[in-house]
Amino acid sequence: MNPSLRRPSMGDVASRAGVSYQTVSRVLNEPEIVRPSTRDRVLEAISELGYTRNRAARALKTARSSLIGVLTDNLSLFGPAETTTAVETAAREAGYSVVLTSMTSDPHGARQVGAELLGSGVEGILVIAAHEGMTPAVSAVAGTAPVVVVSAQPAREAGVEVVGIDQAHGARAVVEHLQRTGAGSIAHLAGPTDWFDARARRGGFTAALEEFGLDGEVVGPGEWTPRAGYELTTGLIASGLPDALFAANDMIAIGALHALHQHGLRVPEDVAVVGFDNTLGAEFLIPSLTTVAQPFAEVGREALRHLVSLLDGASSSVEAPRALEPRLVVRRSTRPERTH
Repeated sequence: MNPSLRRPSMGDVASRAGVSYQTVSRVLNEPEIVRPSTRDRVLEAISELGYTRNRAARALKTARSSLIGVLTDNLSLFGPAETTTAVETAAREAGYSVVLTSMTSDPHGARQVGAELLGSGVEGILVIAAHEGMTPAVSAVAGTAPVVVVSAQPAREAGVEVVGIDQAHGARAVVEHLQRTGAGSIAHLAGPTDWFDARARRGGFTAALEEFGLDGEVVGPGEWTPRAGYELTTGLIASGLPDALFAANDMIAIGALHALHQHGLRVPEDVAVVGFDNTLGAEFLIPSLTTVAQPFAEVGREALRHLVSLLDGASSSVEAPRALEPRLVVRRSTRPERTH
């Protein structure tokens, strides 16, 4: 065999980095126990050599495939797409490959999809469950392999752990910010009722109204689209606008901004607008959109960490999964907060 065509080995990485074979193995399997400077040297050598694990050999040696199944749908929407990307990135960083399977709209196909995923040799499964339509998928795989669900909905199946983002906390942050800007009334342009994120944001909004003593209403529900935001806002313009609009996502907020502009209303002077998601380009709208950024990368790492702990033999994760907090991003579509 031509030596130039030989795949780089762990021994080659060790020689390039000036460390032992065992150190390279630790960096690949337990990076957290390796001194950062050493870990960085090994990772640099891996990158320079183009080293990749021989997964077939590793599977024969350890009886583990290093495959993680990811079950999702609606990759055209921002939240599920970003969550899936974050999970894939976290899996690669931890030395796992991902088998990605998308659900169809047929709920009766959930069991077949789950069986196909398990038949591919995955060690565990991460389910991106953004709405009720994914519930059959969770039921289909629960109990057949270690399962972690990424969702705003608490676990419904025994033995299934849930990692998610505290959507209600994000909604509360929006209401608190608007209250501090002087808004006395807020309308929430709600998302679809079968989406767990939309429910949690709506619940957080109504609870925050009561907490801060503000007037408000929930308008909708609508789809996750600019058209929904445009139509809901047009209806409010006809019946009477509040001081601020809180859209369930940035796409709805974009439609709201268009409707307000079309009717000659200024943002934020006449009415403030807040979105949710901090989608790409939100800062380039006119005015730039105040919104809520979700920690998708952290969710991916947290979900994978809990799944790996289950794969390593724990009856449950080392610690209970936690809901991660989103972050309010204040821009020009809301007024400055009062200082007194």
